[in-house]
Amino acid sequence: MARVISIANQKGGVGKTTTAVNVAASMAATKRKVLLIDLDPQGNATMGSGVDKYEVENTCYELLIEEKPPEEVIITETTGKFHLIAGNSDVTAAEIKLMEVFAREVRLRNALAGIKDKYDFIFIDCPPSLNQLTVNALAASDSVLVPMQCEYYALEGLTALMDTIQKLASVVNPDLKIEGVLRTMYDPRNRLANDVSEQLKRHFGEQVYRTVIPRNVRLAEAPSFGAPAIYYDKSSTGAKAYLALAGEILRRHKQAQAAS
Repeated sequence: MARVISIANQKGGVGKTTTAVNVAASMAATKRKVLLIDLDPQGNATMGSGVDKYEVENTCYELLIEEKPPEEVIITETTGKFHLIAGNSDVTAAEIKLMEVFAREVRLRNALAGIKDKYDFIFIDCPPSLNQLTVNALAASDSVLVPMQCEYYALEGLTALMDTIQKLASVVNPDLKIEGVLRTMYDPRNRLANDVSEQLKRHFGEQVYRTVIPRNVRLAEAPSFGAPAIYYDKSSTGAKAYLALAGEILRRHKQAQAAS
């Protein structure tokens, strides 16, 4: 049965989509069966997976609004070796139409119910806002992975984001947990980044991943080639960091299963 993980942050530009694509590819590289869902109308995760968002016939719109079976919407050929439910500007219309449908908060959860046993992990790339699409993602998820930069304003907003997630969870998904906080675009030469990192660890403890995603040119270049970093330049520090993150997530899950 798949572990469903939303990758979310209200703040844009924190490496959310980069994390979604690269952690999905890294998990797939460990021979896990992975599905990535691009719920962001910008469709960047779709393009970063080697799929042209302008040419796809079926997207999250068809899944959520037309209620097409997931098997008809899933794209099985991507550069990251994972399966994909694409996103593009049509997903904006889905957000609007969700306001008019019955049980709108659980559309995605219901759609995924029949295919969860086919995957080990399902990752959801959320929009950079808490709208109906994000609510759907959180309602369908077991946990939330929060990428963030080690900057003052990001730290200030993180507590508010955690509170918002917990409030939403109490309404739509009482079992929702924080998967972890991921430090992205990290520069160890930056004193502020180091200070914020230490504050994060003090405040959130074990919820902060040990793995840190560095600032890396290869990570920034890879999407323009339609490939995750491990297929664009597997020797880059960015690619190695996301492989390490995948390993850390797997270890955490094994420990949690052993404890339960």
